[in-house]
Amino acid sequence: MEKHLSNRIKSLSESQTIAMSAKSREMRQNGIDVISLSLGEPDFNTPEYIKQAGIDAINENYSHYPPVPGYSELREAISTKFKRDNNLSYSANQIVVSTGAKQSLANVILSLVNEGDEVIVPTPYWVSYLELIKLAGGVPVFVSSGIENEFKITSHQLEDAITPKSKLMIFSSPCNPSGAVYSLKELEGLKEVIKQHSNLFVISDEIYEFINFDTKHASLASFPDVYDQVITVNGVSKGFAMTGWRIGYIGAPEWIAKACTKMQGQFTSAPSGISQKAAQAAIESDPSEVEYMKLSFKKRRDLVLGLMNDIEGIQCTNPPGAFYLFPDVSFYFGKTYQGKLMETSSDLCMFLLETGKVALVTGEAFGNPECIRISYAASEADLIEAVKRIKETLALLS
Repeated sequence: MEKHLSNRIKSLSESQTIAMSAKSREMRQNGIDVISLSLGEPDFNTPEYIKQAGIDAINENYSHYPPVPGYSELREAISTKFKRDNNLSYSANQIVVSTGAKQSLANVILSLVNEGDEVIVPTPYWVSYLELIKLAGGVPVFVSSGIENEFKITSHQLEDAITPKSKLMIFSSPCNPSGAVYSLKELEGLKEVIKQHSNLFVISDEIYEFINFDTKHASLASFPDVYDQVITVNGVSKGFAMTGWRIGYIGAPEWIAKACTKMQGQFTSAPSGISQKAAQAAIESDPSEVEYMKLSFKKRRDLVLGLMNDIEGIQCTNPPGAFYLFPDVSFYFGKTYQGKLMETSSDLCMFLLETGKVALVTGEAFGNPECIRISYAASEADLIEAVKRIKETLALLS
């Protein structure tokens, strides 16, 4: 019966991060001892003060339809947060609250991109960027970055990628999957190019803002001369361990915010009012309230980085943000085990899952086929055992 499905859904790929997580979960249900380092989800629970705000919202009957772009008090809190943390001036009318940052991204892309418009995507990129661009009929234009430049593109590369068909650029900092962070100076270089192209808009995905170990977070929209071209995307999932609450938001020029509200009004309407009130408590709190998560992630990064650097042929950057390592594993391409050839990082990930019982995600899902993504949002004990298994399993290849 699949022949009756639309071409749209047939062309849409399943998220490889979700697929790998599902496969490892199925193996565990069958009694196989698998350690999953595949999902990008904090392993902390939502802080108590945020949960209490959600409980209070239930008791205060926040169970009716909220306004489509979100409660005004939440949008005002986000406006204050943008000014406090990012030096960004967005009024409440420029903010739209959605069911996760993924919907925020979808709203923007579907509101701006026409069939045939080019969308510039620095690699590596988060898996859903590509599929959302395809859904909108856009044409992805990849700009490659690799381990040699810490997975960040230059202003010259950006300039070379822009054509008369360029409509949008989308990137994340801190980056999923590489953990790369663009400094204010690096963003200024990109800004100098962007301001020369008034028909080019940029989605700055800042969902990992609070998981930034070494530098102060910098926002592209903080440069006044590109402010009207930038859509800032953020949310509470990563920084506050609130993945299941499903709250993301944008700050954007008001005409884009209105378009996203219109789009959202036909798809989901507003996100859960209970989740919105919990998010408000998170956003109004001082970022120091969740500093302990960042410090724990930094400790785990250093642990895993040290262990991975002890494996022959593995090349790693020292990622300053998010909770991922993105090592280059191409040293193992062309090697075999029991007659099975490792041609790609997908082959290597399947080998590590089936033989080593460790679930990772292929770099092909993120546009860098030489790499694999390791999420270190797991216990130290699991991380130590997982890397031990990776080392022992890779040693089987010859």
